[in-house]
Amino acid sequence: MELYSLVIDEINRFIAPILVIGLVGTGIFLTFRLRFIQFRRLGHGFAVATGRYDDPDEPGDVSHFQALTTALSATVGIGNIAGVAMAIHLGGPGAIFWMWMTAILGMATKYTEVTLAQQYRSVDAADGVSAWKGTVSGGPMYYIERGLGPKWKPLAVFFAFMLMVTSFMTGNAVQANTVATQVADNFGIETWITGLITATFVGIVIIGGIRRIGAVTGVLAPAMALIYVTGGIAVLALHYDAIFPSLLLIFREAFNPTAGVAGTGAGVFIFTLTYGVQRGLFSNEAGQGSAPIAHSAAKTDEPVSEGSVALLEPFIDTLVICTITALVIIVTGAWQERVPTRIDLNNPNIAYLVQDDAGSYSRVSAPGELRVDDGRVTRSSAAEPEFGIYNVGVERLYLDADQEMAFTGQIFPGRSVAVANDGTEHRVLFGDAVRNSSPLTTLGFEKGLSVIGLGALGRYIVILSVFLFAISTAISWSYYGDRCANYLWGDKAILPFKMVFVAMHFVGATLAVTTIWDLGDVALSLVTLPNILALILLSGTVAKLTNSYFDRRPWLSQPQKAGKESKKQKSAKR
Repeated sequence: MELYSLVIDEINRFIAPILVIGLVGTGIFLTFRLRFIQFRRLGHGFAVATGRYDDPDEPGDVSHFQALTTALSATVGIGNIAGVAMAIHLGGPGAIFWMWMTAILGMATKYTEVTLAQQYRSVDAADGVSAWKGTVSGGPMYYIERGLGPKWKPLAVFFAFMLMVTSFMTGNAVQANTVATQVADNFGIETWITGLITATFVGIVIIGGIRRIGAVTGVLAPAMALIYVTGGIAVLALHYDAIFPSLLLIFREAFNPTAGVAGTGAGVFIFTLTYGVQRGLFSNEAGQGSAPIAHSAAKTDEPVSEGSVALLEPFIDTLVICTITALVIIVTGAWQERVPTRIDLNNPNIAYLVQDDAGSYSRVSAPGELRVDDGRVTRSSAAEPEFGIYNVGVERLYLDADQEMAFTGQIFPGRSVAVANDGTEHRVLFGDAVRNSSPLTTLGFEKGLSVIGLGALGRYIVILSVFLFAISTAISWSYYGDRCANYLWGDKAILPFKMVFVAMHFVGATLAVTTIWDLGDVALSLVTLPNILALILLSGTVAKLTNSYFDRRPWLSQPQKAGKESKKQKSAKR
């Protein structure tokens, strides 16, 4: 298993910079190629998404709005809660600026891949097709094969297979594990019970196909966003005086980062840039090729109309929801605060650290042992390591949660045990530590609402949001996977895929999924590269489709809509 982890780590270390450069470079190229489409046509995307121009007789399985909410249900997820917190913790507040930049570029990328998915999708006659099968199949595998030509089919097959593998893991098992672990930690319910309940719910939804998925996500996505965004806005309203200074801090730290008071943030520009870009890219999923599969099911015969709707995804996901998360963490000061924490000595987030003159921590190899006197690690020089968690030092260690009995003895990292002077072994210690990932976001909500005595409510808002975000992500990713199975083996593979998907959801809830997460990351990276290659090669097609659509203005073809638009134009002239 150790060899497996080393191999996966090396693959990720090799692919990560190529992936970041490829995605950012593609976003820049498409932004200029399409003449800043994300700014010029965002308003039209909102108009189409509202259903104003919907025609139920056009080919497809779901409305523009349902296609958007299905894609958003997969995109808006744990990354909006945990990913933002990780970006701030590792890169400092300035990382949020670079998340914004990737979202703006990602809008052009998302527009391109969704327009192509619509242009080259496969549509079957609705008569005689079961609802669970769906009448539409689309996505990168189709525009790679049909847009670039038959000789590219092996690459299309590779994409479809790897995305299907990813749907089982990061799109499903990891989501189930996140929910089951949260419920177990907060309510003491066994993970298998939670897994059985969520797997049953996911199974009932996905067996109905994209129409049922679209109907559920059409309610679930707005509901979960409303709960989380309302809670975040409430926190910001209570700390309104800190919003503007926090925004200034984000801009200042983007180009001149400093290490945080608690040692969070490396204080190095390249780290701030890297962590911001990575978390931004993986939050809005632009260029990964997953969302176009959902958008291809929209009822329309105009590819650009759905491409315009897709512009909203990075805008909503990153520029709205991620920004709210970031501001909650920053305005409350949660990102710099150490709070009482239970520290299991076998926790993989425990680290051994040295601190430089700027206050930034660096990891070093675990020592054979650490001597602790009255709760503090004994060190003869600054070059010797201290004990920490989430890459930040813990100043004092205790034996009890109330932090009244300081620990004195030795910590043996190799055995994950602390031995007191009287020979008593301890597997758990306590101390003031920083938080990271979703616990950091939870702390921000707790602190933010505690000023009106509702700190516990803030905690439950995040817990409920994690639950809803994870379940909705699994539901949407099931559709991505079944379209890949359909492309590879035909509709006979759809039902077996759904059965395996539900089984993997239960397995993911009951087992540790570190290896599944790592392998899923590799698979997702491998599918992204062929997709962005296709986007660049087919960008000319997208430019022609875009120019034709906005020159023809087909959304005005229906009399009642054209009449409304004419009235608006006359009013504007007056």
